[in-house]
Amino acid sequence: MTDFLVAGLSPNYVSYDDGLTLQREIHSQVSKNERDNTVILLEHLPVYTAGKRTEGEELPKDGTPVVETDRGGKITWHGPGQLVGYPIMRLPRPIDVVGYVRWLEQVLIDTIADFGLHTERVAGRSGVWAPTGDGNHVKLAAIGIRVADHTAMHGFALNCNNSLEPYETIIACGIKDAKTSTLSELLGKEITPAMAADRVQLHLNQITKVDA
Repeated sequence: MTDFLVAGLSPNYVSYDDGLTLQREIHSQVSKNERDNTVILLEHLPVYTAGKRTEGEELPKDGTPVVETDRGGKITWHGPGQLVGYPIMRLPRPIDVVGYVRWLEQVLIDTIADFGLHTERVAGRSGVWAPTGDGNHVKLAAIGIRVADHTAMHGFALNCNNSLEPYETIIACGIKDAKTSTLSELLGKEITPAMAADRVQLHLNQITKVDA
């Protein structure tokens, strides 16, 4: 069974520090079987976060502060208009981290399809991508996780109706040759994180193979 905790959506944005504290509390409980698998859904206050593989050239050029995190992946941005999901889940053993990431990608691909947009995976790159019709792709969702005590934390960020300006000062996810977009931009209509959160919950509930 999976519980859902909507910790803060517009206008009740959550700071990254508060979100991380909440993650760690729930991770401890889930890993000890004191709580069911729990998915935290929220929108953050604006923040850049750097995963363990971030390189210096990818950081903001204007000196904007960056929060170092213990998740995988590289630098990205979180902020209003972006749905962030932190699935705190016990993983089956032997642990298949790549399989878990692919599972999260499929949840997001199915969620986005509900709004009428086709997205897909790109070989060699995590996350969810929309084809542009000219052989290229734009990124709609980023994924970065950490597994400790056989339990996953951190998760995904789905661009709904957020500003794209923050991405102009970094090399997001370390990718130099692809741009980032939002559901609202590609669909030509307003898609909010609250709207996406409803669909994410539906698709997470439909797939139960992650249960340990």
